[in-house]
Amino acid sequence: MNLLPIPAFADNYIWMLYDDAGQALVVDPGDAQPVLATLHRLGLRLQGILVTHHHADHVGGVAQLRELTSARVWGPAHEQLPEAAEPIVRVEGGDEIQTLGGPWQVLSVPGHTSGHVAYFSSSALEQPLLFCGDTLFSGGCGRLFEGTPAQMQDSLDRLAALPPSTRVCCAHEYTLSNLRFAQAVEPNNQQLTQYLQHCQALRAAGQPTLPSSMAIELSINPFLRTRNADVARAAAGFDEQVRQQEPSSVLAALREWKNIFT
Repeated sequence: MNLLPIPAFADNYIWMLYDDAGQALVVDPGDAQPVLATLHRLGLRLQGILVTHHHADHVGGVAQLRELTSARVWGPAHEQLPEAAEPIVRVEGGDEIQTLGGPWQVLSVPGHTSGHVAYFSSSALEQPLLFCGDTLFSGGCGRLFEGTPAQMQDSLDRLAALPPSTRVCCAHEYTLSNLRFAQAVEPNNQQLTQYLQHCQALRAAGQPTLPSSMAIELSINPFLRTRNADVARAAAGFDEQVRQQEPSSVLAALREWKNIFT
């Protein structure tokens, strides 16, 4: 099985998984054209499409891809998605999907949107594999457009409980800006400093910083470290109303801080 990030728009990744038999699965195809070009270049047939949430840069290519390939589509049960003659197969946390690379466990991860889901497989690759959409980024998390800090905290806790070796496939190349913010939160985190240098070298070479791993994220991502005393103190330095023993309060302050960070 092969894993490939397909660049789209300014900073999206459409993740593709494909096998030696020429079958492919894509995640969050906001644009059909780069997917179609990759399918043609590699001689693949699109078997399935996984959707994590309803934003246009994640679903904009679904209808065209389904029309041209007849691929089956799975998406969150409680979000408005582009339906066609054949309805999308609706899924929610606790469901299991049998398709390429599966079985895939569906994880409920609201926060960025109210019905956001993620997909986890322990068998697609040698290491476990997570497609997390816009819930978790390397060094960051998604904006709270529809959910609450408490929901996002619960969602990130759910992802953090996955095996440390899990390959984390985020949907955007936000890593360098996220890590600069993370350094403002934890300036003395040496693992973070080393990881930033590593990612800067990747980007300078024109390479993606993703996938990350859950082990890396647990050591450098402030949004997964809201129970860390240094992170909580930094959040309180931004907002003195922060309840430092309450992870969701720390997360809320970090997210507000990140929203204005330059």
